Amino acid sequence: MVQRSSCIRNLVQSLWAASFPSKLPYCRGYTSQAASSLTVASQPSACSGDNEYADVDLDKLGFGLTPVDFMCIMRCSKEENFKEGRLTRFGNIEISPSAGVLNYGQGLYEGTKANRTASGRILLFRPEQNATRMKHGAERMCMPSPSIEQFVDAVKEIVFANKRWIPPPGKGSLYVRPLLLGSGPILGLAPAPEYTFLIYASPVHNYFKEGTAPLNLYIDENFVRASPGGAGGVKTITNYAPVLKAIARAKNRGFSDVLYLDALHRKYLKEVSSCNIFIVKGNLISTPAANGTILEGVTRKSIIETARDHGYQVEERPILVDELVDTDEVFCTGTAVGVAPVASITHQNRRIEFKSEGRLVSQELCSTLVGLQTGRIEDTKGWTVEVH
Repeated sequence: MVQRSSCIRNLVQSLWAASFPSKLPYCRGYTSQAASSLTVASQPSACSGDNEYADVDLDKLGFGLTPVDFMCIMRCSKEENFKEGRLTRFGNIEISPSAGVLNYGQGLYEGTKANRTASGRILLFRPEQNATRMKHGAERMCMPSPSIEQFVDAVKEIVFANKRWIPPPGKGSLYVRPLLLGSGPILGLAPAPEYTFLIYASPVHNYFKEGTAPLNLYIDENFVRASPGGAGGVKTITNYAPVLKAIARAKNRGFSDVLYLDALHRKYLKEVSSCNIFIVKGNLISTPAANGTILEGVTRKSIIETARDHGYQVEERPILVDELVDTDEVFCTGTAVGVAPVASITHQNRRIEFKSEGRLVSQELCSTLVGLQTGRIEDTKGWTVEVH
């Protein structure tokens, strides 16, 4: 194991003191270590106690960017692995105009959350799953990636450094956004020569403007999210800009988001712009199969396992849009949205409504998931990771 550099630790302390002169001085650093020689620089915490909070209007907190104190950056070239990262104040990064990410979209991102428990503990939820998904996506996009240990350790580091931005229980979470970018200059169509892994964070609450109210989705047959053989199954940045027009059209018509159909037949459900979808009929829960055209969400995977633990039958299979007529309940899942019930889906000018009040399967599963994420329910699966 390689100890974190004392000079970097001193630099971070200086950064903290210069940035927050009214705060008490630095009192301790985060001392966990990755299980390799490639580690992330240590970072500080404010010393006025674990219950100190940043000045955030929690009542107005949605899913927008609220810059926090620090971000983390690692770099590597094609010939070498990612090495020790460094902590820096949140701010702009310098990048070549010919960077692979700017010219050819060679980039990936992940999303995970840190939550505060009632007792003050800070918990991450299955960050190794995000790390594994990034490695899978990096292979598809011809990019090197940080190891699982590096990824998880860096997420722990950035959460601890920005812990004063984690809202109180029930008021939101600290959303953590890891990015992997082809930052090196390239003119011809080829992988970039250099890569940057960085993580920033922001306190957030509800993703949709409806808050926790049921969603109203729209099926727009003019757009598809992904095609067979494409990159729909990885969290590449190139999957998201193309859906912006479809989302804007739907929201202008009063809908929450778009539910996409398959590219070949336009008759099978795929996913919503930023989340996976499930349908419920009696004791059977179904979700589109992960066949390379939908993202295998970490929340999706966790809900499948949780539903089976609760005695539900769960199928991953092709789901015809016509099945919606006989569906009892529909809900969406994702790191940002959590578990969101769906009140209606409009398809070809026909509005199909679903159960969205009373005892809901989605609420039952959401309660268990949030209970695990916030420490209200004992974690017997090893899904949570404590940051301290």
